[in-house]
Amino acid sequence: MPSETPAQLKPLSGFTIGITADRRSAEQISLLSGRGAECVHGPTVTTHPLRPEAEIRDATAQLLADPPDFVLMTTGIGVRGWLEAADALQMGEHLRTVLDGSRLLVRGPKAHGATITAGLSAEWNATSATTAEVIDKLVDLAEPGARVAVQVDGDPNRSMVPTLFEHGFDVVAVPVYRWSLPDDPTRAQTLVRAVAERRVDLVTFTARPAAENFIKIATDLDLLEPVKAAIEDDVEIVCIGNVCAEGVVGLCDNPIIPERFRLGAMVTTITSVLSERHKDATLAGHRVAIRGRLVQFESGETATLTGRERQMLDVLVASDGIVLSKERLLKLVWGSKESDPHLVEVTIGRLRRRLGAAGVGIETVMRRGYRLSAS
Repeated sequence: MPSETPAQLKPLSGFTIGITADRRSAEQISLLSGRGAECVHGPTVTTHPLRPEAEIRDATAQLLADPPDFVLMTTGIGVRGWLEAADALQMGEHLRTVLDGSRLLVRGPKAHGATITAGLSAEWNATSATTAEVIDKLVDLAEPGARVAVQVDGDPNRSMVPTLFEHGFDVVAVPVYRWSLPDDPTRAQTLVRAVAERRVDLVTFTARPAAENFIKIATDLDLLEPVKAAIEDDVEIVCIGNVCAEGVVGLCDNPIIPERFRLGAMVTTITSVLSERHKDATLAGHRVAIRGRLVQFESGETATLTGRERQMLDVLVASDGIVLSKERLLKLVWGSKESDPHLVEVTIGRLRRRLGAAGVGIETVMRRGYRLSAS
């Protein structure tokens, strides 16, 4: 029965959002839940900072001994991590002098902001924040043989480094941190299943490896095709920037990317996108507004549906009064993994009760199935 009051509604009330990040996930969840969203946190990646005495020391020492002509700064956390590690190794002051004497090209606003904060001046910033744009710019500016330092994350062989070698540059990769699958993938697997079953409205990605790992986890669970189908029909994908969006290639053709590659801008974009998924329907003469799992009645009261109830209502509303058989509803809501039509009867019964007086609008058509009736 209707329970919540209008005063309790927020812009994202009724919507469920999947979070794949490990870094700054608490901040993201706080911003989204503060707007009323229910968040499912399934980190698909773990960030591992490298210790100062590891590869960072060796790469930095090479650059201090033989300064680069160009330095490519690719991520904000990488810029900060490199300088912090250099300070710990008593190389920080020397490194800043070397960087100040080199031509700095940065990839996107995060790397640019970190570079400025460090007191360094960037010659150029890739507005698209893509690796391809950085490479194209460097090729325009530099001759083959130029010494180029690249702040990379993860495996240098998967970064822009191999391409730079192909162009004939003398490349020094500076690995500041690496990413891996989480040691315990349980929560990530739960999120992937939720997407496959269309129990979330939107999934956020804030790093390319998180997207790539999401695909790997879905593949390992044999759920990649159901996930793709869900994304094509119902589930929105939001990537914080163009580099991140490269990770969802093959999963989503048109991910949503905020104009500014910032967490706050991403939350604002999500709010705008999901607000457009507001649906209006009339059931037995009662006007209702459907916002994800939340149904709001003309009185202002609301009812919160379960995932299956929400899917059932969505299917019935989309059918526009056409009678749907139990078998058809079973396939549309549960997919091919269930064969018991009793599940449809039970869910319809619960949905009617949840909708109160408006539930009468879900009509039983004898020996044929169910449909929505506006009057």
